[in-house]
Amino acid sequence: MFERILIRMREKVRTRRYVMTLHADEEMDEDGLTIFDVESVIFSGKVVERQKDHATGEWKYLVKGETLSGNSEIVVTKISPTGKLVFLTVYRE
Repeated sequence: MFERILIRMREKVRTRRYVMTLHADEEMDEDGLTIFDVESVIFSGKVVERQKDHATGEWKYLVKGETLSGNSEIVVTKISPTGKLVFLTVYRE
C-alpha cells in the first residue's frame, strides 16, 4: 500500500540523504543499535502505519523490519521539507 514511499526512503538511505534526530539516536543507544541496523530495517521492512502530525500536517511512517542481527524493530520516519529522510525514533515491537 505504501510501496512508493518505501522506495523513496530506500533511495534516500542508499544516497545517504537522511538525518537522525537526537531522540532517535538516544533510542538506538538504549537498544544497542547502530545506524546500519536502522538502514537494515528500512531495506528489509515494510510500512505498517502512516500517521499525520496534527501540529505540522506532515506524514510520519512506521517501518517494521529486521536489524542486522535479525531482531524486529520499528523505525518512525518522515520526509522533511528539504527532501531528506528523517529518523524520528526507533523501538522494539
